[in-house]
Amino acid sequence: MTATQEAPELTPDITVRPTRKAPRRAKLPVLGLYQSAVGKKWVMAITGIALMGFVFFHMVGNLKMYLGPVDFNHYAEFLRELLVPIVPRTVALWMLRIGLIVFFALHIHAAYSLTVMNRKARPVNYQSPRDYVAANWAARTMRWTGIIVALFLVYHLMDLTWGAGGATFVRGEAYQNLVASFERWPVAIVYILANLALGVHLYHGAWSIFQSLGSMSPKFSPRHNPVRKGFAAGFAILVAGVNISFPIMVLAGVVSVS
Repeated sequence: MTATQEAPELTPDITVRPTRKAPRRAKLPVLGLYQSAVGKKWVMAITGIALMGFVFFHMVGNLKMYLGPVDFNHYAEFLRELLVPIVPRTVALWMLRIGLIVFFALHIHAAYSLTVMNRKARPVNYQSPRDYVAANWAARTMRWTGIIVALFLVYHLMDLTWGAGGATFVRGEAYQNLVASFERWPVAIVYILANLALGVHLYHGAWSIFQSLGSMSPKFSPRHNPVRKGFAAGFAILVAGVNISFPIMVLAGVVSVS
């Protein structure tokens, strides 16, 4: 190379990589938490506790059926008069119903979203058939029992709240309407089967709540699992068993209008 020749210009070998867009974050922290699997599990647990409270107190209130028409109709009227005169008649009852609908919607949406997330995270099924069955039986059961309970709830409201179930419906006569509905064998059988599905759903649901909330606590210990399973089983048997007794007692003639 002569003195008059210029040295070649060296340029660094720079590879330009396309920039990756940062994941979109929800404007509200609560929505951001709900987008995660942990957030959805918390929503399922909290709404599950609220719905468990509803089915329990609904069961306790319906026990007044065994006290006769006066007490049962008085209980039904009490619900319609809730918080009167602070709010107009039946307003508080409808607020509770709307709240329950919101809880149901959140519970169902969180369950569906978690199912979709789990399928995307594990596109290939478990290799061992035994492990696959053990891991998915609870999820499959929860899915179908949840659908059965939801459909039955719609029919139950049509039958005993809106008077569109086909039975002789008299507005304001809750006891008479209940007995007239359960005197029909098809309705009684559907009610019994739906509450069996509710019992299975409550058992797995209560157990899942402990798993979701307990596993995030530093005090969580697997040695408490038998206590959690015992509570879940006891609660499910209590609610389903008492509810099933209502149509059985009506069909047996123990509970009647006369």
